[in-house]
Amino acid sequence: MLAGAKVALTVLSVLVLAATGYYWGRIEEFRASLTTADVIGGLEERPADGAVDILMVGMDSRTDARGNPLSDEQLRMLSAGVSDGELNTDTLIMIRIPNDGGKAYAVSMPRDSYVDIPGYGEHKINSAYLRAKNDAMERLEEEGVTDDADLQVRSNRDGAKKLIATVEQLTGATIDRYAEVNLLGFYDITKAIGGIEVCLKAPVDDWRSGARFPAGKQNLSGVAALAFVRQRHGLPNGDLDRIVRQQVFLNGMAKKVFSQDLLAPGSDTLDRLQDAIGKSVVLSKDWNVVEFAQDMMDLTGGKMSFQTIPVGTPDLDTPEDGSAVEVDPDEVQEFVAGLVGTKATSSPAPPDDSSTSPSQITVNVRNATGQTGLADSVASSLADEGFTRGEVGNAQARERTVVRHAAGEQALGQQVAESLGGSVLVERDENLAEGSVTVLLGSDFSGPGTNNGFAAKPLLRLDPARTAQQDQPDANGCVN
Repeated sequence: MLAGAKVALTVLSVLVLAATGYYWGRIEEFRASLTTADVIGGLEERPADGAVDILMVGMDSRTDARGNPLSDEQLRMLSAGVSDGELNTDTLIMIRIPNDGGKAYAVSMPRDSYVDIPGYGEHKINSAYLRAKNDAMERLEEEGVTDDADLQVRSNRDGAKKLIATVEQLTGATIDRYAEVNLLGFYDITKAIGGIEVCLKAPVDDWRSGARFPAGKQNLSGVAALAFVRQRHGLPNGDLDRIVRQQVFLNGMAKKVFSQDLLAPGSDTLDRLQDAIGKSVVLSKDWNVVEFAQDMMDLTGGKMSFQTIPVGTPDLDTPEDGSAVEVDPDEVQEFVAGLVGTKATSSPAPPDDSSTSPSQITVNVRNATGQTGLADSVASSLADEGFTRGEVGNAQARERTVVRHAAGEQALGQQVAESLGGSVLVERDENLAEGSVTVLLGSDFSGPGTNNGFAAKPLLRLDPARTAQQDQPDANGCVN
């Protein structure tokens, strides 16, 4: 299930209303229809960690947003294959919006990531919510709570809090806003907007998810859309390919909403959206969606990039949870902090060593942008400044440019970074030899050696960074 697409549609729909002035009289009614939960404290105007972080969660839930069970008819309608487990969090996406107004990032976390869940030990991250919810249900029943809908809503709140704490511990970010969506919402919302166009590299036929599609472009909504974003069996890279599908779907949904034709005067789309969102979306308390939507105006105009946290083996053998996705919290925190140009640690950088001559620094350059010849061009530019030319080649596609230095030689990395324009991330690489620096050129690079100051970066990237096992859309936008 695609939490990101559903919640983004909620926010973007309000934004279109506010920006165009079509339905000013309906905005308050739209906002009043949302279900809220007190799972996060107040939001500071400028969060100390450098960004506003929104956790968007897709739930494999058999109840609606108000805790009422879905009917047998609704469950049959949603039967896009076999459930992966009731109340597991199928989708986890953190939207990171820098305080400085820079590019926003949608960061996916694989549902099977093996992490430490506070109070429960190491387990798959998608079980954090359910573990806390089950304990809360037992406690509430012992306290005498008997109303089933009340039990569901109150225990869900505990589940959300535990999931938030788990994500914060993994990423080092402070979650400022929370949004949760269930299966029914995805079905209703995709039907309401007339579906989303997707493209597959090859045909698929998976009985578990119900995904049975030909190769090529096709418009999906309802059960078919649900099957598309839930399939992971039969894909070359399993859950990592499913994440790419979800990110592509989110991109298509955002673009469709921002076309503004969807909510033009006289359209009944808003009524259908309001009904669908009211039944399926839970937002953290005191989240002014209208104000936030106005701040997100640029997100589909080249200022949002889709990423995935760095992962290790996707087949990690665990004591209790079977096969899981390996993650290193230190690496994840370094990656997340780097998205807003900050470091995961607070230790100050050592002073610049002005005695080091550029000729004493060997610089390797790796092109991770896809732009032909960029690494050679940048390496030549650095050589013209006196640096010793090292190895030149290509690397896994990435969004952010980084300069890596050997242990204890941050000054050398800073020296190279300044020659590249000074606005790149500098980090340590234990595998580098003394006197060596490696430059990984991301699509954000616009320094020396580029054509007209730009690295020919696309408006919207769909290739998650630092995930070697993960494919990316081809030239036609088709995915596995």
